[in-house]
Amino acid sequence: MPDKTFARALNDHVPNEFAASQAYLAAAIYYDDLTMPRMAAFFYRQAIEERNHALMIIQYLLDISEEATIPGVPAPAARFADLVEPVKIALSQERKVTEQFSELTSIARAANDFQGEQFLQWFLKEQVEEVSLMSDLLTVVERAKDRPMDIEEFLAREGLGDGGDEDPGAPPTAGGSV
Repeated sequence: MPDKTFARALNDHVPNEFAASQAYLAAAIYYDDLTMPRMAAFFYRQAIEERNHALMIIQYLLDISEEATIPGVPAPAARFADLVEPVKIALSQERKVTEQFSELTSIARAANDFQGEQFLQWFLKEQVEEVSLMSDLLTVVERAKDRPMDIEEFLAREGLGDGGDEDPGAPPTAGGSV
């Protein structure tokens, strides 16, 4: 019988991805309320991306015939001190998720779960991109916090976070491409 440690750890990580999605949704709504449509759209996309990460993990658990649990998550912060705070929170969150995926990789390796370790490689690569993206956005937002339209213009000009085409190497999501 295969070691269930990694599957349990993946199930334990699913709420982190859903919580990240909710946090990004709260940031999107905050920026939407401030009539900053580019920042709002950026964070709405990030919310969907994080939800899809949870669904990728769920699909993997289903594929390996393990139970997939759907957790409730605590409500995210919905009020922010200024334009910078949601991006600071996002960068901190992405750094924490990077640590979590590194720990999951260690768990898979210790359990000799080579398929599990391989599954996580895409997430590790994705986290490098996510931390870099949020770090760049934080620099821009801190620099232009008193000029919100400069932030909007930057996003429009640079397409920061547009993502472009789907990554063909990404794991499949539960429910397909919903």
